[in-house]
Amino acid sequence: MVYTSEYPKPAVTVDCIVFGYSQSSLQVLLIKRGIEPFKGKWALPGGFVKLDETLDDAARRELLEETGLENVYLEQLFTFGAVDRDPRERVISVGYFALINLSAGKNIKGSTDADEAKWFDINQLPPLAFDHQHILDTAINRLKAKIVYQPIVFELLPAKFIFSDLENIYETILQTTLNRRNFRTKIMATGLVKELNEYLKNTPYRPPKLFQFDRKKYMKAKNKEINLRF
Repeated sequence: MVYTSEYPKPAVTVDCIVFGYSQSSLQVLLIKRGIEPFKGKWALPGGFVKLDETLDDAARRELLEETGLENVYLEQLFTFGAVDRDPRERVISVGYFALINLSAGKNIKGSTDADEAKWFDINQLPPLAFDHQHILDTAINRLKAKIVYQPIVFELLPAKFIFSDLENIYETILQTTLNRRNFRTKIMATGLVKELNEYLKNTPYRPPKLFQFDRKKYMKAKNKEINLRF
């Protein structure tokens, strides 16, 4: 039996909010649109979901096609369905967000319907197409809330890092000044961070020690709530 529906069918898109961190700056990956509507405007990477793919597959495909990024962990954020959010037709968008170390995103390039892909400081953004500023704001608020109960910020760091980089990431995202002694005590108490007998090289001052997060403990804790409220 063939089933049909009498109801109108809205289109579905995915939009990807990819965060990176560099020199006390939280950054987001944007693409310059190569097609109308909003041709030449900056937007979040994304596009229409095909009939034969899942939402997750669509998000990964669009991110690869428009920026060259692949093998990026994407987490579903929220569904955006304002009636007039797209001038073409009724479009519902599912947002995804991810955190990556910028060394993994240094070779990004615009492709398909994206003329350019570029990292932007979240405090120095150009006007965004569609309702993408609202989507980005939602992702930033989710990130602020989540980093105090899940250790996801380690995704922004290289394999080995100095402790002040970890402190700066939290201060940058939370937009606050931490008590660094209390912060260090609380982070080390989680058991997720190991102090190494190695030092940062090629520094003009006394080299600081390097740290590394425990990947096995991290993966176990990643989906569990822990107390990281400072």
